[in-house]
Amino acid sequence: MAPAATLKFASPVIDEATIAAVGDVLRSGHITSGPWVERFEAALSEFCAGRPVRAVTSATAAVEIALQLAGIGPGDEVITCAQSFFTVLNMIVKVGATPVFVDCDPVTRNIDLGQVEARIGPRTRALIPTHWPGSLVDMDALHALARARSLRVIEDAALVIGSRWKGTPVGAFGDLVTFSFHPNKNITSIEGGALVCNDADEARRVDILRFHGIERLPDGTRDVGFPGGKFNLPDVNARIGLAQLVRLPAFLEQRRALVLRYFERFATDPACVLPPRPADGDGQSWNMFSILLPLDRLTLSRKAFRDALAERGIATGVSYEALHLSTLGRRYGYRPGDLPNTERIADSTVTLPLHAAMSTADVDRVCEACTAIIAAHRR
Repeated sequence: MAPAATLKFASPVIDEATIAAVGDVLRSGHITSGPWVERFEAALSEFCAGRPVRAVTSATAAVEIALQLAGIGPGDEVITCAQSFFTVLNMIVKVGATPVFVDCDPVTRNIDLGQVEARIGPRTRALIPTHWPGSLVDMDALHALARARSLRVIEDAALVIGSRWKGTPVGAFGDLVTFSFHPNKNITSIEGGALVCNDADEARRVDILRFHGIERLPDGTRDVGFPGGKFNLPDVNARIGLAQLVRLPAFLEQRRALVLRYFERFATDPACVLPPRPADGDGQSWNMFSILLPLDRLTLSRKAFRDALAERGIATGVSYEALHLSTLGRRYGYRPGDLPNTERIADSTVTLPLHAAMSTADVDRVCEACTAIIAAHRR
């Protein structure tokens, strides 16, 4: 029997009409930032209830610009959760600030706001929570805390475009919000991201920060007063992003159907820890489906488990390593045992395939493989 085709960990869905539209952009001769970026930003702004949005080359760029926009720099502290991607740590350090890590909820993986409040000090300037698919940070509590302490909030919403908090889309309220359009996200522009701002003045400042820090003077010459980066999104990427944004509701509908199938079919002995089960009318976007392996009751390691799935043609990921125990994070004095929930997740998490190109049969295949592997290696 021929081996089953490889089930990708992530796979963007790009239709022929979008591919043809990219050709039109290339033939237009205007391929860097231009009219399609403006249209993409306008559509994103409409999606975010009219708030100004600026497209950039990545979510990483969006976080860096957000920190600069908020005036964060040397001598400042930024509180964030150690259960996140490396972007957050890297950009805090890059602007010269100090990361202050707190732990997360062991199931939702969202930042522990009680620990955040306890770690706020005289140098704290901002909070960066990472929203997890399936369960957002408590937005009411988060922003109430930030307002009470006069802190900026930069929401890392890379994983959750399309998610809703009490019926309102992420990005449509709050402070600064960053999105990712990497190919493994809910929509893609190949590479790309966006920053949601509070007003036109902030948006104009982003225009400067994303293009070398250049300001145009009344006499037509230019000046630089801040060392900005080169983060402007090309029109080719924006054309793809605009087409993807139109299809976001359909992509999310498929993702939610796949997640429901995971909850119906995923059952192992010993049991894995699953994400929060979606409720009726769930407003979450479900970019990932991450489980925690019961490694203390198994005779194989996480790597061996992932290798066994790979042998069956099923790709997986690790979401995420503990930021405070990275080489960079340890420079700030963090050691094993400091954040136990984050560390347990980092040691035992496996992210299973979940993308709009999958079918429920693909989910069944993953579930059956996980059940068989765990059963074969039960202590």
